[in-house]
Amino acid sequence: MSDANGNGAGTQPGGVNGHGVNGNGVNPEKDLGAANLPGRRGEGGEEIRVQRGMFGANNGGDTSGYGGLVRSIRLPGPATRPYGGWFDEVADELEGALEEQGLVPENAIEKTVVDRGELTFHIEREYLLAVAQTLRDDPALRFELCTGVSGVHYPGDKGRELHAVYHLRSITHNRLIRLEVSAPDADPHIPSLVSVYPTNDWHERETYDFFGLIFDGHPALTRIMMPDDWQGHPQRKDYPLGGIPVEYKGAQIPAPDQRRSYS
Repeated sequence: MSDANGNGAGTQPGGVNGHGVNGNGVNPEKDLGAANLPGRRGEGGEEIRVQRGMFGANNGGDTSGYGGLVRSIRLPGPATRPYGGWFDEVADELEGALEEQGLVPENAIEKTVVDRGELTFHIEREYLLAVAQTLRDDPALRFELCTGVSGVHYPGDKGRELHAVYHLRSITHNRLIRLEVSAPDADPHIPSLVSVYPTNDWHERETYDFFGLIFDGHPALTRIMMPDDWQGHPQRKDYPLGGIPVEYKGAQIPAPDQRRSYS
């Protein structure tokens, strides 16, 4: 339904609707530029693989119509100072606190990434406990809460295929940062943070169950979703789709990874 000026129902003059979005889907309060577009990072960052098709299917099973899509999958590269806002303050305080403990910050912090308005410290795994305890206990930092650990699997990121990502929140300073640690498929060991953040207990178990990351020092690292004798870790990207054959009116439908392709 349109008004006398031809504006659609619910829009304001100038074509802006009640949600602050104009008729062509652009937020008028933001510039339409590369910085506001999600997903692509241009030529920046580290290329870990080239994806063909929308969903990464490479056996002819992609029926979405996007099978011809080719794009680079990139991780954001290290940021350069100034990072902006309070990010520099946190980075300075962390590096200074590590130096006070006799640690070299460049050895502990592999890189610092500022991407999409978020701050991530990539930590060498042997320094993870020291960095986490420093972030929790230093009065200028006070990241008292770890809201969990997420596993990520990048099969093309050779030598660091498995990543663990920790989300830390400072209730004192109302700040949120991330720590990221990587480990190779051949040696999937990362120190447990349960001694620093006890709430990580079940999060580390789930990440172990689904990704196979082994958290050294965890009080009882066991599967919590899959049966104890389950083979493999289902959320790895190279895990077979699998499935159970289904009988239907005398016919048998094979498991998903054994069905015919549609190429």
